[in-house]
Amino acid sequence: MISDKRSVNMGMILEVSTLILLPVFMILCAYFEIRQTALLTLTTAILANVPFFINFEKSRPKPRHILPIVVMSALATAGRILFAPIPHVKPVSAIVIVTGIAFGRRSGYLTGALTALASNMFMGQGPWTPWQMFAWGLIGYLAGVMASRNLFRYRWVVYVYGFVSGLLFGLIMDSWHIISFVSPLTWLSALAAYGAGFFFNLAHSIATVVFLVPILSPWTKKLTRIKSKFGLDLPGW
Repeated sequence: MISDKRSVNMGMILEVSTLILLPVFMILCAYFEIRQTALLTLTTAILANVPFFINFEKSRPKPRHILPIVVMSALATAGRILFAPIPHVKPVSAIVIVTGIAFGRRSGYLTGALTALASNMFMGQGPWTPWQMFAWGLIGYLAGVMASRNLFRYRWVVYVYGFVSGLLFGLIMDSWHIISFVSPLTWLSALAAYGAGFFFNLAHSIATVVFLVPILSPWTKKLTRIKSKFGLDLPGW
């Protein structure tokens, strides 16, 4: 029991450290104008995803624990492909948020990360994939953390988070693009790049809320019932 608690605590520390160190590294790359930034940020994004998969593996999941993540990732992937003709209007963030609320932060992260990886098999893989994995994973992770802290007692709080999550996703992806590919990197060029993506990110935020409204309550209740019925809780999730 003590060993399990220690493992959970170490896993949590590793996850939080990753979430803190990644933006710090990005800021340092921008500040010092490091060469080969695109390669460095790609490598960093890949490494940033690793602790979450390692912690999932260390929790010794059984097939019944993995199945909900696979199913929710498949639903999110199908939704992204279905709405592909409409830029930035996708149900992915909404589905990832619901997964994090129902199954916990690690399930939320893995659902977001796997959705980005799987859907890009159809949408197109590239250096953006690890960043999309991290961004959507983070949205699910934070949803799980907030749910565990009982911050989602009211639906409107989830809707607000859904709106903010769209902006967060855009901030992460825009920051990666700016730091990796904008040259020369100045405050003016950075603001111009952020401004160019603002309305796309706003569309993502609004779409997330629109998709959350019909699915939040029924999906959360059903998923929570499934988790309780089949004993899908794992330490640290």
